[in-house]
Amino acid sequence: MTIEQQTDAAWVMARCDELATHSSRPDGIERVYLSHEHRHVNALAAEWMAEADLDTWQDAAANQCGRRGEPHLPALLLGSHLDTVPGAGRYDGILGVLVAIVVARRLRHTELPFALEVVAFGDEEGTRFGTTLLGSRALAGTWQPEWAELTDASGLTLREAMSDFGLDVDRVGEAARAPGSLVGYLEAHIEQGPLLEEADRALGVVTSIAGARRLFVSITGEARHCATPYDRRRDALLGASAAITAIERIARAARSFATVGRIRVEPDAVNVVPGFAEFSLDLRDATDEARDATLDAIRSELELICATRGLTLELRETHAAPAVHCAPALRDAVGRGIRSTADGAPMELFSVAGHDAMAVAALTDVAMLFVRCEDGISHHRDEAVTEADVAVAIDALEMAVLAVADAHRG
Repeated sequence: MTIEQQTDAAWVMARCDELATHSSRPDGIERVYLSHEHRHVNALAAEWMAEADLDTWQDAAANQCGRRGEPHLPALLLGSHLDTVPGAGRYDGILGVLVAIVVARRLRHTELPFALEVVAFGDEEGTRFGTTLLGSRALAGTWQPEWAELTDASGLTLREAMSDFGLDVDRVGEAARAPGSLVGYLEAHIEQGPLLEEADRALGVVTSIAGARRLFVSITGEARHCATPYDRRRDALLGASAAITAIERIARAARSFATVGRIRVEPDAVNVVPGFAEFSLDLRDATDEARDATLDAIRSELELICATRGLTLELRETHAAPAVHCAPALRDAVGRGIRSTADGAPMELFSVAGHDAMAVAALTDVAMLFVRCEDGISHHRDEAVTEADVAVAIDALEMAVLAVADAHRG
């Protein structure tokens, strides 16, 4: 590595460590939307953006922004998010914000045919209010007014939390960027999977981001004493167990990604046959058509399981997001950036995880750069990247910006 590469990568790693100290819990990292920790990291990000010669502001949705360029010019937007899940690692989202700041600093004396902006989104994970991508949806102009009444675990509404933060939820629309105001959006992010590591590659270019659907599956039977003979039982938990096993089998065969992360039973007593069971289902695939076909197969199998066992089935959808395909021109720019680092021909990856790019895609073209993550571990304290990989990620994103500039001039 050159001295500049080493210095910049070391700066990013040190800032990731610094941001990790801003947590609501002493035993790990948790930093949620509109919290004290959010306020503190926005202030730090603003300071670092200013050091990169960006004019800074916090928008009406509590995203921290920075810009360099004439007011009339459309902007190329770089960024990611600073919020976390409970028990998080220190790189998911955070790395992308810091790499973007370094790239902006490197290019501060470079004439570009567009303005350059960096954004640190305030809410991507949805940890506090249960609805993801609040920050990037506000920027994209797709914020829904009913979200103002969402509540956190303490019963505080988003409206109240925003007021406590010094903002007015009824003015969130001011965070929305006008159509045509952006050239595009580039996001660097850890892979959250093992494919780059398995291929011994530092970087990859994202082809698309998974379309996701989330549901709660409810199975109703009959609660009875544990002395009830087996042929008279309508055990909801056994039905749910068979359903979960079937979901894995069907999703594996279809190469979809299905996850059951929550389950509860009633009456939840050791000597009572469960009369009710409910579990969550998160289903993702590279295309909406493939995802929906898998869901149809799952639904048919669950109906059969419940009919056989004398149980009642209900599926309630809580979230749906369409698959997002990265724009070919911006993908090519990211690919040129990767090739410039001597990491070889760009490895193409489909992102199972969701990202802010999904929301921004409603406003402008998007593309993503993936950075190798040790053992593919993410959303966990063991999340890890190397300084060497961060160095080439900075180089690649810088060259991607210059590639977009070349195409824009053309």
